[in-house]
Amino acid sequence: MHRHDFLRKLHHVYKPRNYLEIGVNDGRSLALSRVPTVAVDPAFKVVTSLSCDVHLVKATSDDFFARKDPLLHLRTGRNPFRALARRDPLHLLGGDPKLELSFIDGMHIFEYALRDFMNVERHSHWSSVIVLDDMLPRNIDEAARDRHTDAWTGDVYKVATVLRRFRPDLVVVEVDTAPTGQVLIFGADPESTVLKSKYDSILEEYVVSDPQDVPAEILSRKTAVSPDSLLRADFWPGLIRARNLRRSRSAFTDVRRKIEAIS
Repeated sequence: MHRHDFLRKLHHVYKPRNYLEIGVNDGRSLALSRVPTVAVDPAFKVVTSLSCDVHLVKATSDDFFARKDPLLHLRTGRNPFRALARRDPLHLLGGDPKLELSFIDGMHIFEYALRDFMNVERHSHWSSVIVLDDMLPRNIDEAARDRHTDAWTGDVYKVATVLRRFRPDLVVVEVDTAPTGQVLIFGADPESTVLKSKYDSILEEYVVSDPQDVPAEILSRKTAVSPDSLLRADFWPGLIRARNLRRSRSAFTDVRRKIEAIS
């Protein structure tokens, strides 16, 4: 399944009420959104018709998240009718918005992607879904930090390794999409400071010169799940219900068990 087909079906299955995209490029993935959206790219060149209430931000993701209120566009208190239309009465009076579906497809360098995840997580909830693109390089050349191929993932695949090692509270699921795979992350904790406190030491260990030592299981996609299997899994209704009712993190236990059963 192609990555855009997977994203289209993910929007349909998860039914997010807002959407963030980092790395817009020509807008093909952005065009899949039908909900209030924030899209960030320092050099976007959208050539596709869009069908969502979108705030296009021409900036790097680091600069965007450094703003005082980066998700102002998603603050439903600015338009109470939006909260009603989204069947989100708990947000009727506003408050800090929580990202529901985020798609990270920015700079294909490990430390940039790691920072993007850290920033997105600060604005997420445990029931949010965070997608990272280009996480399964097909060969060592594609995984180079210094791009010298047409198709390029860079070394962002390391983000999944780091999250599994330093953040076992998360569930990290590799998905076998074409052309270069994706990773879904469940269980975000905006209060976590683990990555921030260990950021410098993580970079010291994981930022290395080319060629990259890409694990064989990544190149072979040995641990990646079928996109159809993930989309058909039985945890989605429970995840959506917990999100809509703003249930506490304790509700993640059952959802986590069901996600891990297919990954």
